[in-house]
Amino acid sequence: MRVSVIGTSGSGKTTFAGALARRLGVRHVDLDAINWQPGWTDLNQGDPEEFRRRVAEAVADEAWVSCGNYAKVRDILFGRATHLVWLDYPKAVVMARVLRRSFHRAWTGEELWPGTGNREDFRRWLKPEHPIRWAWDTYAERRARYGELMADPALAHLERFRLMRPSEAPRLIELLAAGL
Repeated sequence: MRVSVIGTSGSGKTTFAGALARRLGVRHVDLDAINWQPGWTDLNQGDPEEFRRRVAEAVADEAWVSCGNYAKVRDILFGRATHLVWLDYPKAVVMARVLRRSFHRAWTGEELWPGTGNREDFRRWLKPEHPIRWAWDTYAERRARYGELMADPALAHLERFRLMRPSEAPRLIELLAAGL
């Protein structure tokens, strides 16, 4: 099983994908961990070919669960995936999650991706690219785009799931673990 998990920033993609990967006993491929290099260097923007190469290598296995929304590697992911999960939670849920996560990370100073030195900083919260602002500003547009994506006939080869409430996540994890 190869599962791609999508959703707006703060929806819980990494948490869901990590839990599903553990339950299935497969690799968890976190696209942010591949993208964000030391010093907040963004491979997706700065070296897209290297980013694509690393993602293709990460999803070459026969089983994995990925999380992330990078359009530049969508063809690689969806070309290999067997399942697509969209975490389409209400904006209030997303914003509460992204605020809680950002506060925790900034308060504890935890490193976001091991070996990068990248940490959350309260001083960055008002910048447009910060996850709080990004989640707020892009929520409606991403929701519309993912709705179109889920209806795309070119993705008919994928078993697709749209979760609209966090309470649906544990049941889907169990269904996927049981092989549907």
